[in-house]
Amino acid sequence: MRRAHWISAACPLALTLLLSAAWPAPAAAAPNVSFLAHQAVYDLSLKTSRGKTSINGARGRILYNFSGSTCEGYSTEFRQVSRIDAGENRTMLSDLRSTSWEDGEGKSYRFKIETRTNEAEPVFVDGAAERSGKTITVKLKQPKAKTFTIEDAVFPTEQVKLIIEAARAGKSLLELAVYDGSDGGEKVYSTLTVIGQPIPGSKEPATPDAASRNETFKSLTRWPVTVSYYDRAAQSRSGEQTPVYAMSFELYEDGVSRALVLDYNDFVIAGAMDRIDIKSTKPCK
Repeated sequence: MRRAHWISAACPLALTLLLSAAWPAPAAAAPNVSFLAHQAVYDLSLKTSRGKTSINGARGRILYNFSGSTCEGYSTEFRQVSRIDAGENRTMLSDLRSTSWEDGEGKSYRFKIETRTNEAEPVFVDGAAERSGKTITVKLKQPKAKTFTIEDAVFPTEQVKLIIEAARAGKSLLELAVYDGSDGGEKVYSTLTVIGQPIPGSKEPATPDAASRNETFKSLTRWPVTVSYYDRAAQSRSGEQTPVYAMSFELYEDGVSRALVLDYNDFVIAGAMDRIDIKSTKPCK
């Protein structure tokens, strides 16, 4: 699952240790990534809070709907509703909805995002992006009409594809710049992905869920993955190395994610897969 929404500025010592821990790459070329069309529901709960924050609880749900193929492109529908209890009768209710379509070769991307917080007016983002070589041209309709360019970035489905390819090749680190239209449609994130050792489908997770109980996944390899997101613009100005947030999950080789952990620095949300429905995909002609 792409992020609810993936840095070259990581500590050199940490990079050295991680690179030295990488396992050898297989001799044979890895097969192409074939994404599974599916709809998944994740139950959200508070895992921990840190520092001076007074988050007493959190609950919510994620609905993630993914379909498509390399020939017709990939469509994603995402909705995350969450309620945060900050104590002293203070609560924050947020509702994020997004739809997107991405070309099978990662050259085009269209997106619409709606965000509601408590009783405030919703915020809308609507735009499209086209790649030509290493340059992406973004045309926004909302929140205001604007055209700008981005260099050396990937779109969300391409990001997941590259992570799976890196995992299959035995790599433990992957650095990418990612554009997904979030945060007003103008932000690009630098990301560092850390990939753990492969887990065979026959190995049951410590906490079973809808994916681990489904026969489809019992023959599939999965990897523990952590993706840290950094504000690329802020990083270039100040060299800031603290991630805006991070996502951890177990990623199957067909693109399905389980055991979500969303780390927002001040607090951490866990997402357990409650249900998964597998859908059919039309074969490419």
